[in-house]
Amino acid sequence: MSTPKRIYLAGPEVFLPQTEHASILKQKLTLLQQAGFEGADPLDTKLEFGASEAPRERGFRIYRANQHLMDSCDAIIANLTPFRGISADPGTVFEVGYMIGQGKPACGFTGDARRYYQRAGSTDYDQHGHAIENFDLEDNLMISCGIVEAGGVVAIGNSAPEHPFFCSQAFTQCLETLRKQFR
Repeated sequence: MSTPKRIYLAGPEVFLPQTEHASILKQKLTLLQQAGFEGADPLDTKLEFGASEAPRERGFRIYRANQHLMDSCDAIIANLTPFRGISADPGTVFEVGYMIGQGKPACGFTGDARRYYQRAGSTDYDQHGHAIENFDLEDNLMISCGIVEAGGVVAIGNSAPEHPFFCSQAFTQCLETLRKQFR
């Protein structure tokens, strides 16, 4: 029997209250297992911090632990639902780029059906006179195009998501895309 492919689960869920994060993670892991995959959550690193450890050093330890976790995975599914603004969480976006840079498959999903341009106000320029991209994409072109060029998909929830930061229908579409890539 072959070892299941490990999927890194990037997204802003790590910032949600523990019970919400655990509930979403449980749903993801169930869907992954049903599809024949194994999931790796960024909080799987189980880091412990000393009381005297500086916040900056904690940050570097989290970065290194998550980098090591990503290195142990075969692909990434990223939650690109806008977080703290009109775009995906910047840490999640970094993780997508990191995995794509290693030649690993990447998929993303969002529960927000609006295109990036719509989320930015459906205008060509913001209040500062800065141009807003309008390419009919789910997020910034570097995110959406990078995922698609890597053979993935940016799945958009077609129905009301179960949670503001999780849509099982869109997540399942990512799983189906990865199954095809790993055949």
